[in-house]
Amino acid sequence: MSEFDIELLSVTKSFGQVPVVRDINLQIPPGEFVSILGPSGCGKTTTLNMIAGFSAPSGGDIRIRGRSQLNVPPEKRNLGLVFQNYALFPHMTVAENVGFGLRMRGARRTETNAAAEKALRSVHLDGFGARYPKELSGGQQQRVALARAIAPRPSLLLLDEPLSNLDLKLREAMRAELKEIHETLGMTFVYVTHDQEEAMAMSDRIVIMDRGAIVQQGAPGDIYRQPASRFVADFIGRSNILPISGCSRSASGIKLSIEGGPTILTSGGSSAPAEISFCSVRPQSVKLAGVDEVPAGVNRLEATLRRVTDFGAYAELEAIIAGGHRLILHHPTIATGHGLTYGRPITLAIDPADVRPLAM
Repeated sequence: MSEFDIELLSVTKSFGQVPVVRDINLQIPPGEFVSILGPSGCGKTTTLNMIAGFSAPSGGDIRIRGRSQLNVPPEKRNLGLVFQNYALFPHMTVAENVGFGLRMRGARRTETNAAAEKALRSVHLDGFGARYPKELSGGQQQRVALARAIAPRPSLLLLDEPLSNLDLKLREAMRAELKEIHETLGMTFVYVTHDQEEAMAMSDRIVIMDRGAIVQQGAPGDIYRQPASRFVADFIGRSNILPISGCSRSASGIKLSIEGGPTILTSGGSSAPAEISFCSVRPQSVKLAGVDEVPAGVNRLEATLRRVTDFGAYAELEAIIAGGHRLILHHPTIATGHGLTYGRPITLAIDPADVRPLAM
């Protein structure tokens, strides 16, 4: 028995002469919640379809619990599938929808009813079995689709953007529901999304894809704090990306010259790419400071305030530094009459530990 539920070994996929998935390797151990995250067209759904068996890889191997799936049809892979379109049968009750897969496998009525009831209980829909899909909210319909997928007790669950049709409040509620269900079932989840907030909120590990390749993977917080490239820094959360014209390294850190001006930022990070083209600083790491309030060893920048937007929980400030570069910073909500006016000079402080050198 393999130590992994899923293994992708040098998997490629091309449509004609167009490569869509490029030599990806991925191992997923039992019980992990893994999100495959990336922009539209990056190959994430194609990867999920190859795991499910809907599409055959052009090269490489896909293994489920140690067994190659190259010649195994989808219905023989023992997978649960949840898609963006709930695909519930409108003429069937909730219980009948949930038990449909088991009935197609020839399960007895008592077994089907018991499994459907247990699955509905798992997704917090006890007592909904006699209702019809049209009598449910969007979130409830999505939970029915999830119950239908888990009722046959698959070895793992594949989910392809299942929350994208829901409004923001419902998506946020369903994130918590899905994470709770995952923890209760202890099942391996592979979740495809383009929404980085979804991936950050639910995943044990995020696999980021770009142009058919895996560009970084790791725990959500690690990827956020230590992006491996400009693409990842820009894609995961918000980030100020500044171009670098030169750098010098020493035991105390790396001095980065910002392109187009005299500004120099010190990065205290111990790891940095050999060729540095950019640096990133998260908005919450840029601090508004008084003229004499920047401690020794902290980066100090003089800037001009361009915009203040009050979001209630925090204020977003846009400032322009030398070279015409824009910096966004998040600041605790500032009361009316704060005195921050457009065009006013301000002083910014950035801890060297929060400056991340990046390659292309």
